[in-house]
This record gives sequence, C-alpha cells and structure tokens, in this order.
Amino acid sequence: MTAAKTWRDAFLIYAQPQVLGMIFLGFSAGLPFLLVFSTLSAWLRDEGVELSVIGFFSWIGVTYSIKVFWAPVVDRLALPLLSRWLGKRRSWMLLAQMGIAIGLFVMGSLDVKTQLELIAVLAVWVAFCSATQDIVIDAYRIEAAVAEYQGAMAAMYVLGYRIALLVAGAGAFYLANYFNWSVAYGVMACTMLVGVIATLSINEPDHLAAERHLSLGLPGLQGSQEKGVSFFLRWLRDIVLSPFVEFFVRNGKRAIVILMLIALYKMSDITMGVMANPFYLDLGFTKKEIADVSKVFGFFMTIAGASLGGVLVVKLGIMRALLLGAVMVAVTNLLFAVLAATEPSLALLAAVVSADNLSGGMATSIFIAYLSGLTSKLYTATQYALFSSLMTLPAQLLGGFSGIVVERFGYFVFFGYAAAVGVPAIVLALVLMKMRPVSDQG
Repeated sequence: MTAAKTWRDAFLIYAQPQVLGMIFLGFSAGLPFLLVFSTLSAWLRDEGVELSVIGFFSWIGVTYSIKVFWAPVVDRLALPLLSRWLGKRRSWMLLAQMGIAIGLFVMGSLDVKTQLELIAVLAVWVAFCSATQDIVIDAYRIEAAVAEYQGAMAAMYVLGYRIALLVAGAGAFYLANYFNWSVAYGVMACTMLVGVIATLSINEPDHLAAERHLSLGLPGLQGSQEKGVSFFLRWLRDIVLSPFVEFFVRNGKRAIVILMLIALYKMSDITMGVMANPFYLDLGFTKKEIADVSKVFGFFMTIAGASLGGVLVVKLGIMRALLLGAVMVAVTNLLFAVLAATEPSLALLAAVVSADNLSGGMATSIFIAYLSGLTSKLYTATQYALFSSLMTLPAQLLGGFSGIVVERFGYFVFFGYAAAVGVPAIVLALVLMKMRPVSDQG
C-alpha cells in the first residue's frame, strides 16, 4: 500500500461511495445490540421483573461471542432465490435484518408479566440474527474495498454504530417515557429499514470461485474425495478447517505473533474501561456530570478518533498506525492515574475522557483495518469472526480482576497497571514490523 502524498489526499478517502455507505450498515449493526441488553433490562425492571431474572438475560450476550461457530456456514452457503437476486453477502444481510426487525416487533407486542419466557426466546433470536448480520457486514466491508480504504470503512462503521447506540438507548427511553415500551420496540423494529435500504442500495462485492479446496496436507483429509471419505468430512475440511489452516500456511512463523497481538491489543483499553465509571463516582462526580461528559465529549471524540484512525492508515501505513494506536491507548491510561492523584475537577475529567475516547476511537478503527487486511477473501467471514472473538475474550477475562487490583492497591496503581498491560501489544507490533511476510521471504 502506498502512503498518501498529502493530508488532503488522505481525508478525501471519506468521499468514496463504499466508505460513506458503511455509516448505514454500522447503524444497522448497532441498533439491536442495546435492545437485547441494557435497554431490555430497563424494560424488564420497569415492569417489576426481579433482578435475579434480569441477570439471567445477560447470558444472551454469549451469542455474540460464539458467532465463529456458524460463520463458516454464512461464509460458504448461498441462500436459495435470494442469492440469485442479491448475491451471497447481501442476501444473508437482508435475511438477518428482516429477522431482527420481526423479532423486535414481536417482542414489543408481548406482555412481560405473562410472556417473559417467549420474550427471552425472541431476545436470543434477535441476538443470533444480529451476530449473523455482524459476520456478513464484516465480510462485505473487507471484500468491497481495497486495504487502503479499510481504516476509513471502519471509521464510518463506528460512526453509524455509535449513532445507533444513541437511538436504541436514549431514543428508546424517550419513546417508552412518552408512550410505552411496546411503541418503543415497534419503532426500533421499523428503524431497521435503514439497514434494509442500505443493503438493497449497495453493490455486491466480487467473490472468488465457490469451490475452494486447498491442498494443505491435512492429515487424513487430503484427497478425501478420491478415498471416498464421507461428505461430512469433506464439508469439515473445506468449510471449517481450511479457513484456519490457510491462515497459518499463508503467514508461516508470523501467524503466532499475529494472533498474540490480536489477543493483547485491546487489553489495556478494556482493562481500564471496567473500572472507569466506578472511578468517576468514587471521585465524587454526579451521575449527571458523568453522563454529560460521556455523551458530549465521549461520543464526539470517539468519532473524531475513529476518523483520524482511518486517515492515519492511509497516511502512515497500517503497521505504523497500529503501533501509534497501541502507544496512545497505553499513554492515555496514565492520564487517569493523574486524575486519581489530583483534586476532582470537571474540566480535568472532560480533558482526560476526551483524550481517552480520541485514542480509543483511533486505535479501534486502525485495528479493524488491520484485522481486515489479515483475512483471506477465500474465507473472509470465518477468519474475521475468529479474529474479532480473539480480540475481546482474553481482555474481558483479565478485566474481571480489575476490581481486586483497585481494592488492594487503589486507583492510582490500577491505572498504571492498565497502562502496563498495553506494553506487550506495543512490543509485538514492533516485532511484526521487523518480520517479513512469508511472500517476501526467499
């Protein structure tokens, strides 16, 4: 990838039609998320459902974490009739969006007091369709544009996603306050038309041949057709195993380092985020002050950071931008340590939150671009689903110990610790910059 000659050239990337279209697909992806999580929890509590029962609803989130298991099917299978009309990616996208809209509409028509079990089933259905939509949109984004555009595509996706979170959060609350929750969920179902219209308007990306048999030397599976091995084993090889083996064959020794970087890149950001709101409250800030700072500074600075990340991918190249993002996230965590060691100040809180969201948004769009570039277009959906799962799971597990660190050592030490856990990602980025890709090795 050739770096842009001027900053103007880098910013003009946002004028590309496929880049602008990601705002609407990002909106479609973000809308159902809160409607099966915090907004749904508020609805249930408002209707008098016990907290213990509401807690069980949080297990719905597992659906998003295990999407890698059905990603191979979405990656390979063409839907009858719909695929002939729209193409493979858009047909799956439309099917998922219609499933979300129908699920939300039916949920809104049910009575929480008498039909709670059915609401739970529908919430799982909406989450399943939403995770499926995520798989397809990720695959579309990677296939629809060259690597140079991926940072900007990710930035526009983040913008649309964030707007959808406002609509599904604050918007649904306003509707429930002035009308009722049934109306709120009905309106949210209709709002999915944004995604449907976007899906019908975009162009189907080019695909490689559907038959994708790789001679990778898999023990017991190579030449399975000639040996008469069952159809199931051939399906397992072509759809499930080949995407993962292809990644290791293509990247060679770099593959393990790449996977380690993916697992550690978000570690510092997620570790800090677990304790952010308790920290603000313990400093003595009111919930309104926290909300105002988060909504105003948090939202706009995240979008600004994501947009800047897209530009930096073009201007600096993906690896230098990736390194910069890792450094920025770790450094901004140290600002929270400064906040913990000084007298509470709303102005300082706004400054620190702004810096944190700017660096976080920037690192996110750069990292999404990096992950997009790692995928093979033979197995786009499957490989990206693997990367996105690996990206969050280790960080979330480590984040569970954040409260213990705060209780034993205090916030000042905790934020230093949160910055320190970002150092391995910086080191791994430097290592990868020095390692040549397999294709460059003689």
